Amino acid sequence: MASGRVRWPGRAGHGFVTPYVVLLIAFGVVPTGYAIYFAFTDAGDTFVGLSNFLAAANDFRFVTAVGHVAIYLICWLPSLVVLVVALALTLHRVTVRSASRALRFLYYVPGALAGTTGVLVWLFMLDPAVSPAAFLLHAFGFDTFGQVVAPEHLPILFTVIAFWTGAGGWMVVMYGALNNISPDLIEAAKIDGAGAWRTARHVQIPLLRKWIVYMVILAFAGGTQLFVEPQLLSQASVGVAGRDYSLNQLSYDFAFQNNNVNTAAAVSVELLLVGLVVAGLFVARSRFFDAD
Repeated sequence: MASGRVRWPGRAGHGFVTPYVVLLIAFGVVPTGYAIYFAFTDAGDTFVGLSNFLAAANDFRFVTAVGHVAIYLICWLPSLVVLVVALALTLHRVTVRSASRALRFLYYVPGALAGTTGVLVWLFMLDPAVSPAAFLLHAFGFDTFGQVVAPEHLPILFTVIAFWTGAGGWMVVMYGALNNISPDLIEAAKIDGAGAWRTARHVQIPLLRKWIVYMVILAFAGGTQLFVEPQLLSQASVGVAGRDYSLNQLSYDFAFQNNNVNTAAAVSVELLLVGLVVAGLFVARSRFFDAD
């Protein structure tokens, strides 16, 4: 006689997902709700509408910080997409297994360093007085650390640091996505006379579209949260970069220098909204959830 117990078919899957959901609620949803509450209230917990948002926007540093973040994103996102995809395609064409494994390991090593550690390494590398690459810095006409970290150089420097610390992981992801492309498609392209460039352009890159969109969404969200790099650089350069270079720094300054948590929360909520809107646009325009 069959047992009356009915097994829960999704039990294993839900068991794996549950810890993530708990952490997401505890460290994502709850803090976000807390920030939204602060953004629309004052120190006395009175609802003040958009007053905190207007106070942030009217601060003399706000527009400048927005410009800094925008220039950084313009430098960071195109370079990330082009270089990550190009390097992943190059790695995928390496047929020697030991060489491929070594390159993947080397790509990923910088990403294994914590963000702060990676920035400190670059601060050491960018100081002509102690850098092992000082001869290159001198060749470009930089004799002091202050010359290297001049304000007009910061978007490029932050792009280089972000690429060094974050691109390796994305190269590994793209490499895995390339391995999931059916060999029959690649073989068909070769039979049709397509070389490496045409195969990449017309077969591989289109099939990487969703992964590229996913990378851009996360890189954009991370780029708007620019904080560690300018904060540490500001301290190392005695204020050359400024402690209010980015919007996250400005929010930090509101909260811990001006004791204005509500306006700081408003800046954070604005960054959240921008990230959600841009992510929504990318998802909608790229048909991210459409079946291939």
